[in-house]
Amino acid sequence: MSNEVKNVLPPVVDASTKVLIVGSMPGKLSLEKQQYYGNPRNHFWAIIGQIVKRTIPEDYKMRIELLKENGIGLWDTIESCERKGSLDAAIRNEKPNDFKKFFKQYPNIELVLFNGGKAFEVFKKHIGVEVLDERAYQKMPSTSPIPGKNIKSFDEKLADWRVMQSYLT
Repeated sequence: MSNEVKNVLPPVVDASTKVLIVGSMPGKLSLEKQQYYGNPRNHFWAIIGQIVKRTIPEDYKMRIELLKENGIGLWDTIESCERKGSLDAAIRNEKPNDFKKFFKQYPNIELVLFNGGKAFEVFKKHIGVEVLDERAYQKMPSTSPIPGKNIKSFDEKLADWRVMQSYLT
């Protein structure tokens, strides 16, 4: 049995996207639901709600609209990989998404935030930060609920993620 995992989630982006949040590879639950940050324990949506000062809707399509209204986009570094379970640490033989083409198509992106270390490591290794051109970028604390090293509290994560506020529409 193969442990190959394909990323079925298309990028959430449009011409007004100013901030792109880049994950590594969606977890099993997110892939099953076909929703970014589909694990209810993940801090992502709660952090976004605090930053844009809005209640996060239950409906996923409305969540995506909320992101777009605020100039926030989502995509992942990895198009496919081998992985048992949902942990980033279990990712092997990753194949990256085509960010060179992506950034040509969406030139208005000004800030790229990497959601956790794995997203940034894979991006650096397979794509290279040169593709970001003049865009600002930062490795952020993961919003994942999975305990690991350097775990921060929700409030500490929120404080770090607020770096995007000055870019939002």
